[in-house]
Amino acid sequence: MRQIYQVIAYVSGPFLFGLVCALSIMLFFPESFNLPIQQRLTEMLEAKVNEHLEPVSYAAAVDRAAPSVVNIYTLRQQPARPRYNSAFGRYENPQQQVLPTTGSGVVVSEDGYIITNLHVIEWATEIRVALQDGRDAEPQIVGVSKEDDMAILKIDLNNLQPIEIGNPDEARVGDVVLAIGNPFGVGQTVTQGIISGTRRKGLKISHYENFIQTDAAINPGNSGGALIDANGRLLGINIGDLRQTYYGDASGIGFAIPADRAIQALADIIEHGRVVRGWLGVTALDINPQVVKALNLRVDDGVLITDLYENGPADVAGLITGDIVTAINGEPVTSMLSAIQEFGELRPGDVVLIDIMRGEQQLQLEAVLSAGPQAIQ
Repeated sequence: MRQIYQVIAYVSGPFLFGLVCALSIMLFFPESFNLPIQQRLTEMLEAKVNEHLEPVSYAAAVDRAAPSVVNIYTLRQQPARPRYNSAFGRYENPQQQVLPTTGSGVVVSEDGYIITNLHVIEWATEIRVALQDGRDAEPQIVGVSKEDDMAILKIDLNNLQPIEIGNPDEARVGDVVLAIGNPFGVGQTVTQGIISGTRRKGLKISHYENFIQTDAAINPGNSGGALIDANGRLLGINIGDLRQTYYGDASGIGFAIPADRAIQALADIIEHGRVVRGWLGVTALDINPQVVKALNLRVDDGVLITDLYENGPADVAGLITGDIVTAINGEPVTSMLSAIQEFGELRPGDVVLIDIMRGEQQLQLEAVLSAGPQAIQ
């Protein structure tokens, strides 16, 4: 064993000396080496390092997206409450008040289509759209979707810059996002945060919900503005935060309508005048402890089908009155609201798998959704 150590010691000395010499020559005489190879290795190393570095500024993303975000100014007639006039001993109805309000919108096409929230323009007697470059215009209201709290406007101006559309399905919790809008009417403002959650539902902000949640500040006036990724691509249309719901003060919990859903709504409103959704053709009742006890059911969650539209998708698929729907496309159905949310994302022609309980039998049926009577009119 001692001989092995002696051999290693004997060899390591010249080896270390040669390594030091080579490093010294590389440092002081780099021209002795193949510079193209050395340069390529350096560039590869720098690229690998930069790949894992976070950007120190999001100015480039803002520069790309901000020209597509507009400020929306409205005037609304606000009915005034009757006031009691003690001098005459009677109530008087004062004149209606005209109140200015502000919001935001996003230009999504070169020919002037703008997506915003319905509550930004609802009840407005006058609407003006102001662009980042100083121009303004009176928009045409193309259509609205009250169930989504969305409105589509159109302005007739040249040289508009539509925003680049991102892919909300690829957004991950923890991704950096920026919210651009006109909070409190102070002018275009950018706030920064992360994605805090995806596919948020049941918040009672709108009828159909599938929101991106973020902690980027979304204040009054931000509604209808853009939620963008770190590259300036549109991920969602800001709709509000929990301060606007029954939850009370909950700043830092904001929500946005996914961009793909907003673009689909735009296309539907332009083509059909309304948002078109998949329709199953049933009426149903939530399963609760009282229903379970009264009907002696074997399930705790789901919806009980109470009626079907004749020749509707559910009828054609073989569902019958008394069936209990427990899942749609593998997603548990806990209430009629959850079922509505699932169908709100589906389209006419989509095929859905419906898990049901029929007595003691567990069945899975396949239904092809249609447009529904309202969309056909």
